[in-house]
Amino acid sequence: MKEINLGHILIENRHKRRITQDKLAAYMGVSKAAVSKWETGMTYPDITLLPKLATYFNLSIDELIGYEPQMTKEQIRKVYRKLSSDFVTQPINQVRKQCQELIKKYFSCFPLLYQIGSLYVNHSALVEDKNLAKELLEDANKLFERVKSETDNVDLARQALNMEALCRLTLGQPKEVLELLGEPDFSMTSTEPLLASAYHLLGNKEEARSILQIGFFQHTVVLINLLSIYLGLCLDNEKAFEETVRKALTVSDAFDLDRLHPGIMLSLYFTIAKGYMKLGNSEKALEILERYMELAASNIFPLKFHGDEYFDLLDCWLENTLTFGSDMPRNEMMVQKSVSESIVNCKTFEQLRDNSRFQKIIHRLKGLK
Repeated sequence: MKEINLGHILIENRHKRRITQDKLAAYMGVSKAAVSKWETGMTYPDITLLPKLATYFNLSIDELIGYEPQMTKEQIRKVYRKLSSDFVTQPINQVRKQCQELIKKYFSCFPLLYQIGSLYVNHSALVEDKNLAKELLEDANKLFERVKSETDNVDLARQALNMEALCRLTLGQPKEVLELLGEPDFSMTSTEPLLASAYHLLGNKEEARSILQIGFFQHTVVLINLLSIYLGLCLDNEKAFEETVRKALTVSDAFDLDRLHPGIMLSLYFTIAKGYMKLGNSEKALEILERYMELAASNIFPLKFHGDEYFDLLDCWLENTLTFGSDMPRNEMMVQKSVSESIVNCKTFEQLRDNSRFQKIIHRLKGLK
């Protein structure tokens, strides 16, 4: 939101319409000196005069004073990138203060509030002070509650609801999550097939392909996330765990997710390796950790969302749809640090410390810094 800029706007509109200060003063019933002071910013008009002044120039009051309660997508993207970098390079309380000032200034810019809440969530897990991490999640939860209840954008409200649920889950409030989300929707309805078919019949094959590619990508990512969570429910059944791993790796290999979405694959490999350790199969855990290491050490940084030869229409959608474009939600330095330290500091792998293969993995990962 820009500061009140009435003087500049008055001058601009007065000159555009070739109106003198005398003429404007006569219309408003004030002195020429008063108009001059308005334009130089020495004083402002009485609030009761604003509607008459705005009407004279055929402007809204917001336009007259230069008030912009909303940020554009590009402005939000710029702010997000800066704050994401600041979370890594500056004291967290200092960055938090910046965020709080932005929230006060743009309290009705719901896309911005959503992104600040997302920043809090994405960085809370890496905050060593547990009380501060909890405060960040609670602050994020309040932002998502506001966005959910106040925005007119249905998609944004739904995203805010899911993020609110994530906050509550992370805060150890599973009952509240169930109350928030209610019963799952298993209706199997999807608009992609209908939309793609309609565009195809209209002769717009490119748009039809784009819709289906976006659908493939989104549903594949969701499927990998579901399988990753399901692995945690299979730790009492090694056969079910192995089969879930097989299915997850088959899907990821089929869509070349190591290259298309390495971020989600690093998370999947980490989950699989921890699962094998809990099942007492250190050999399989090491195999998966080596896949993790090879992926992390390959040419994947800076991590970005992107398409490939098959998903050749995905990049445009990512750039135009996501607030942060093709960038990852977390700052690049923080991502690399997390990729390395998540293995180095994981207690589940403690018994592998003297294993030469594990030491090689750790050495390679530390080299990422």
